[in-house]
Amino acid sequence: MKDKKIILIIQARTDSKRFPKKILTEINGKPLLWWVVTRLKKVNCDEIIVSTTKRNIDKPIIEISKQCNVKYFKGKKYDVLDRYYKTAKKFQGDIIVRITADCPIIDYKIINTVIKKFITQKYDYIATDDYSFPKGVDTECFSINSLEKAWKNARLKSEREHVTPFIWKNGKKFKILKIKNKENLNNKIRLVVDHKEDLPIIKFIFSKLVPIKSNFTLNDVILLYKKYPKKFEKNMKFASNEGYEISLKKDKK
Repeated sequence: MKDKKIILIIQARTDSKRFPKKILTEINGKPLLWWVVTRLKKVNCDEIIVSTTKRNIDKPIIEISKQCNVKYFKGKKYDVLDRYYKTAKKFQGDIIVRITADCPIIDYKIINTVIKKFITQKYDYIATDDYSFPKGVDTECFSINSLEKAWKNARLKSEREHVTPFIWKNGKKFKILKIKNKENLNNKIRLVVDHKEDLPIIKFIFSKLVPIKSNFTLNDVILLYKKYPKKFEKNMKFASNEGYEISLKKDKK
């Protein structure tokens, strides 16, 4: 495993239906995507790549990638699995870490833990548990072989638009591990930017923590939550996996 190339791929596009251009929205004077990329630079990986589309609307993503001095790939809009696989192949990744561009609170320490477990243990796919970690620190790590199997065999809309469902739905084909958080936080705080209502919470976190510690962690956010619990209530009405649920409806059609 020591000779394996670890690449971190951030999937990004600007035209989210629930909150258009959310990743270009500024937090503390910088685009949300800039924060995601910058906060990921402490991850123990060989390369960070932003995976976006070929469309003109996504050109600002390319510019932010250049500003952050990371490489990028342009692929298909809706077949995200194809885009992701081709990104991984182009940059010759053996171990892939998947992050989405709407998670500015992403925690490098959690990611490093996931990577370490993947390197030291024999799994095809390791991820943070959706039910104990808050939405917004989601981390997935998998081999290029697992990604290739998904790319070749996934047929459903939900499997092509969301990269990894084919893997984690097939526990008999892949060896899978979900890492649980010590405390169940999924029903207490929400740290993703999917809706406009999510943004004030993120801005509040940044206003309080960045002046003290620029690359703050989930533990720092938890301490803030315990001090100001009411501040974290306003966006808890949203479901954790809305995008995936929409894709499942397309499967039925």
